[in-house]
Amino acid sequence: MLLAVLAALLLFFLDGRFDFFKPIRSVLATAVYPVQNLAAAPVTFGDWLQDLFQSRDDLRQRITALEAQNLTQSVRLQRLHTLERENLRLRELLGSSFRLQERVQIAELVSVDLDPFYQHVIIDKGGQFGVYEGQPVLDSRGVMGQVAEVSQFSSRVVLLTDPSHSVPVQVVRNGLRAVATGRGLGEPLQLEFLPRNVDIREGDLLVTSGLGERFPVGYPVGKVIAINFPPGKAFAQITVEPAAQLATSRELMLVLPGEKIDVGLTVAEDAELAVELEQNQVVDPDKEMQAETQPDSVSEPDSEPTTENSDMRGDGQL
Repeated sequence: MLLAVLAALLLFFLDGRFDFFKPIRSVLATAVYPVQNLAAAPVTFGDWLQDLFQSRDDLRQRITALEAQNLTQSVRLQRLHTLERENLRLRELLGSSFRLQERVQIAELVSVDLDPFYQHVIIDKGGQFGVYEGQPVLDSRGVMGQVAEVSQFSSRVVLLTDPSHSVPVQVVRNGLRAVATGRGLGEPLQLEFLPRNVDIREGDLLVTSGLGERFPVGYPVGKVIAINFPPGKAFAQITVEPAAQLATSRELMLVLPGEKIDVGLTVAEDAELAVELEQNQVVDPDKEMQAETQPDSVSEPDSEPTTENSDMRGDGQL
């Protein structure tokens, strides 16, 4: 027993001083390594499964959150596109109101009468906003119609294309006066009671003439798109495409009575100038202004008379 203890102490001394058993320990460690891994395998496998399911749950939550965020951003983007288009329409309306030199009130279309025999729409302005029967209604392109009925908070507008609606017009090119009448849903306007030898051409621009004490003079009404001469008829059949976007406009302008805004050319003058420029008959207005400042400049040719904005509110429902 004593010898065994002494031998053990000797072996501890030799191993501590000289690493006597290091090769043996290395061999034994290599031999038992698979056994150690096998013993730890259940714990390692359990941790791996836990991490796997936790990662999948995290990924699912992140995917769900990202999908919700993407849907929210898509809705906001669609709303942004809508607001952008609305902003463009309002800018167009604002520009038109300055060009028309009239004080206007913006109204929004809230409903459309689906009756094919009546071309009426409802707007969100009524008597409390000063709307009155017969008030001219425009969009950014031209005349849409006039107020036919007023309630406290809304109004009914009869459109140009309504069969009961007529508006006195004149041709910008030569001042020819006529009456444009509606023909119903989806149909263009028609000029009434013009003789077969009338001086009118396809492409002629029509504006309100100011007669009828409803619409002020110079509002765009439409453009001549067809001229026919039915056999046996005393009058020409003249078709006019409305200038206003009757089927798509949502923001409208109610022309307010009162003092006009002096900001430049009227619509009638704009249209007349455009026609003359197409025919190369007009000098650039900027160049004319520069010519006026030159003492030796050649006198300008007489320009065509322009229609003044009178205080009359012309053009009515005949």
